[in-house]
Amino acid sequence: MILATSDRLILRHFQDDDLGALFEMNRDPQILTYIPSTPFQHLHEAEQVLKQVIYADYERYGYGRWAVELKASGKVIGFCGPKYLADFDKVELGYRYFPQYWGQGIGFEAASAALPLFKTQCGVDEVIALIMPGNQASAALAHKLGMQVYAHGQYLGHEVDIFHTWL
Repeated sequence: MILATSDRLILRHFQDDDLGALFEMNRDPQILTYIPSTPFQHLHEAEQVLKQVIYADYERYGYGRWAVELKASGKVIGFCGPKYLADFDKVELGYRYFPQYWGQGIGFEAASAALPLFKTQCGVDEVIALIMPGNQASAALAHKLGMQVYAHGQYLGHEVDIFHTWL
């Protein structure tokens, strides 16, 4: 299901055909530098995340991470979208892209298309982003989106800066 479009991108629900892209996003150590998880080794790990996290969030909350697809090629190049974080009792804006798309404004373009949906699709009027210290690119994107650091905390055993904005 397509949720939003921009000049170059389509934001949509993940589907079974996206399993390979989801695996690669969670396998590449360069992508995971500031993500508190271990790189995937097997495709079934991506299948578990797709079914037990992403699809489960769609079912439970009516929203979850959204695939970011290039309009020109139909290729999934990352994800951007909401996730309810029970540890914070807030909805997080999360994003992740393949390195060949870094520095091209993709993150800002996708997040700018996604954030209005947080209010209309998710029913929330505030959003957070958890960013590990040192992740200057993600922090710059959060600032560009109008988010500010309002706290520091722990998530999955790692220090994080908690960015926040009202929608």
